[in-house]
Amino acid sequence: MQAVILAAGEGRRMRPLTSHLPKVMLPIANVPILEHVLSQARDAGCEEIVLVVGYGEESVREHFKDGSAFGLSISYAPQRKQRGTADALLAASHLLEDPFLLLNGDALLRAEDLRAMLAAEPPVLATARSDHPWDYGAVEVEGGHVTSLREKEAAPSTQLVNAGVYLLGADIVPILSSLTPSPRGELELTDALLHYIRERGLAAFALSYWRDIGHPWDLLDANAEALAELRSVREGVVEEGVVLKGRVSIGRESTIRSGTYIEGPCIIGNDCVVGPHAYIRGSTSIGDGCHVGHCTELKNTILMAGTKLPHFNYAGDSVIGRRCNLGAGTKIANLRHDRREVLAGGKSTGKVKFGAIIGDDVKLGINCSVNAGSVLGSGTIAAPGAIIEGTYGEGSVVR
Repeated sequence: MQAVILAAGEGRRMRPLTSHLPKVMLPIANVPILEHVLSQARDAGCEEIVLVVGYGEESVREHFKDGSAFGLSISYAPQRKQRGTADALLAASHLLEDPFLLLNGDALLRAEDLRAMLAAEPPVLATARSDHPWDYGAVEVEGGHVTSLREKEAAPSTQLVNAGVYLLGADIVPILSSLTPSPRGELELTDALLHYIRERGLAAFALSYWRDIGHPWDLLDANAEALAELRSVREGVVEEGVVLKGRVSIGRESTIRSGTYIEGPCIIGNDCVVGPHAYIRGSTSIGDGCHVGHCTELKNTILMAGTKLPHFNYAGDSVIGRRCNLGAGTKIANLRHDRREVLAGGKSTGKVKFGAIIGDDVKLGINCSVNAGSVLGSGTIAAPGAIIEGTYGEGSVVR
């Protein structure tokens, strides 16, 4: 069986994390989102994968190559201009088998659901429930078939949404080719699905699990879920006097120095140095080549590769990009005094505890204070003692 995975978009709502990296390559438990999707498709029986790539495709190709390292055969279909989901599928039309599974590269699924879908007769649309259905296409179902599909209504009458998972046949290609741009100027897959609803019927399949990652703070929830299933693997050096509690995975050539206390679940990548006397709390992922040093505390945080918090730092409930450096004594707040939900970039995170979103290559001087909900664009530089609050664009200088 073949799976076609749409992985061409930038993920603008994930900025600044996607300013130099496509959304599908952002890490969850130190593994790209797209790798999680591929693993579930493979476990469901899909051995041939077509990746529709575009923005940042070099990072996708470099990581997955021909797929052999993942037990898959991967082909690539470039979408040079992101002109909608139907256009993305058309980019892969010359590679389609009949039938094929169509997935989004940024939504986490379970293999058992995909396996059950593969046993059905196409066309099939998967549904899920969401507490913010206005961000998706609202779906109405009667007698096991989709009767209505409406894109991103302001006040949908149902919490049932289009999960972006489909079992389709090659007969969709001429339908896609006949589409005209929507009011948004894009070729919408929804319009092709409406053709099925009108002409021959579109079966509905209710997913038992679906996690869409639409905003940076969604990464923390997905990361916590993934780490809950973590296996303890210890390939690095653990010095005397280190305490490891619960599930803790330590990568190759990493060193955990004396006096460090780690509460799992926690994953530490390859070539890292943690400690001495660091405190790592649960649901934290530390990417390859990171340094978490003396008297630094992390909690429910994602550190991406090459980032350093070397002395007397605190980061809680935060997502920190690649190759960042936080000067000694710099700390990230994660709680408002009034205990209201934290806003980030003008949007509610839905979380009472949330720290900061920090892009790649951010350098913060010593003793900086980063307020809850701050968003720092890639390449931001802050002077020693700076008070950082609000949203900063790429390459900002904070004095």
